[in-house]
Amino acid sequence: MQPEARIVKRIQQTIAEKGGRAFKIHGSTKGEEAVFQEAGLPDLLVCYKGRFVGLEVKVPGGKPSRLQLHVLDEIRNAGGIAAVVETVEEVLDLLEQFEE
Repeated sequence: MQPEARIVKRIQQTIAEKGGRAFKIHGSTKGEEAVFQEAGLPDLLVCYKGRFVGLEVKVPGGKPSRLQLHVLDEIRNAGGIAAVVETVEEVLDLLEQFEE
């Protein structure tokens, strides 16, 4: 498993432990036809306490592409929360803003 994939898995587990749901979307094949996710879509689409959150996960020091940044801006402009994260701790800090 690649380093970024390990971070994604830990983030998914942490969100689930807190009662949220993190979706990792993969491309696939359907018969002979390939089905791909939309370019620039964040690594994780999260539902947490009724909020929509898009998380672009990078290894420490990794940088998102222009397209990834654009999609994160689109999520924010639509009223969602979007962030580039490198660690589980960053995700916990982000989710903390939704605690009552």
